[in-house]
Amino acid sequence: MLRITDSLSIDENDLVWNFVRASGPGGQNVNKVSTAVELRFDVAQAALPDDLKFRLRTIAGRQLTQDGILIIEAQE
Repeated sequence: MLRITDSLSIDENDLVWNFVRASGPGGQNVNKVSTAVELRFDVAQAALPDDLKFRLRTIAGRQLTQDGILIIEAQE
């Protein structure tokens, strides 16, 4: 379980991690190593209170797909 607050946790099985090649210039390592990560979380299927799901849908913007998948990307 991933603890968010004292009363809220997310099951780690609900998180999907993908390691990918980052976009942009990368020197010698370009197109060779995975230097970015993408986290996917299915808000619609998650065991979260409805008011929290609504809040996530409201503030996520383009990071939330039409299918209710929250996508967070990070790279070096």
